[in-house]
Amino acid sequence: MSHEKQYDVYAVGNALVDKEFEVDDAFFKKHDIEKGLMTLVDGDAQAQLVATLKAEHRLKKRSGGGSAANTLYALSQFGGRAFYSCKLGNDETGDFFLAQLGDHNIETNTSSQRADGPSGRCVVMISPDAERTMHTHLGVSGSLDSDDLDLVAAEHSKFIYLEGYLVTSPSARAAIIELKRHAEAKGISTAMTFSDPSMLEYFHDNINEVLGDGVDLLFCNERELKLWAKSDDFEVAFNKAQGFAKQLVVTLGAKGALLFDGDRRIAIAPHPVHAVDTNGAGDMFAGAFLYGITSGMGFEEAGKLASLASAKVVSSFGPRLDPADHASLLS
Repeated sequence: MSHEKQYDVYAVGNALVDKEFEVDDAFFKKHDIEKGLMTLVDGDAQAQLVATLKAEHRLKKRSGGGSAANTLYALSQFGGRAFYSCKLGNDETGDFFLAQLGDHNIETNTSSQRADGPSGRCVVMISPDAERTMHTHLGVSGSLDSDDLDLVAAEHSKFIYLEGYLVTSPSARAAIIELKRHAEAKGISTAMTFSDPSMLEYFHDNINEVLGDGVDLLFCNERELKLWAKSDDFEVAFNKAQGFAKQLVVTLGAKGALLFDGDRRIAIAPHPVHAVDTNGAGDMFAGAFLYGITSGMGFEEAGKLASLASAKVVSSFGPRLDPADHASLLS
């Protein structure tokens, strides 16, 4: 980059506040919940689930969430500069979400951000294997549209980052397709995350509509990659993705990650940890990685930081680390 950009990453995402509960595997069978996936539910169904969970289990943590927001939070705490567009209700949940962005480290769209109606909420159920299962009520975030974009901020960013979860809402999907086209026309690098296996199982065509003829950088995990490629063969899936992403980051859970930098594959070793909560692991990996490559690190160095950071975040509850933890990971 010859001229200095104001932001490292501009992202759009569903603004959600997470409520986390520890459950046993029997809970999913009993309540007919698909384990390991994000399921969209209405407000009443979610309130009923929360009541059931509170009766049977203790609330472990409440925190700011949302995939892209978690990613930008990590990026900003490492020292990166971010702009985030979202939609929130005029309620306490919305106020809490904004406070959780981290002392105004992240600039946001203020003119269209608050709307009448409830802010998005996500109920996160953590099973003994540390897997996260989510029931999400989008609230007003489901009405996010192109009016909520800040294309000027996008133009002043090194990367735009598209959150896969947005494909479930027609207006949000149209907005990120518009954002992607705008970025491409202006020569801004495009990054996308598939976000969750459910997006590939139930919204496959919508994901492909946003992906279009490809992005500069794609983030996904092994399960999402195989679902997207419609292949159980990792090699086949990885090769197919290289046709749609100039660069690729595939997280492999306890096996680390596999990167493609445009020329070669780079294996990133895992950091063995006792995982208690995988909520936010992929978001953290993306945030640390984007911080790395926008601050001058090479792919391998950025991958190592991301692997370390995601190992740290899965060893405690909640999708984000405390601000001080980020500095210690860089030292």
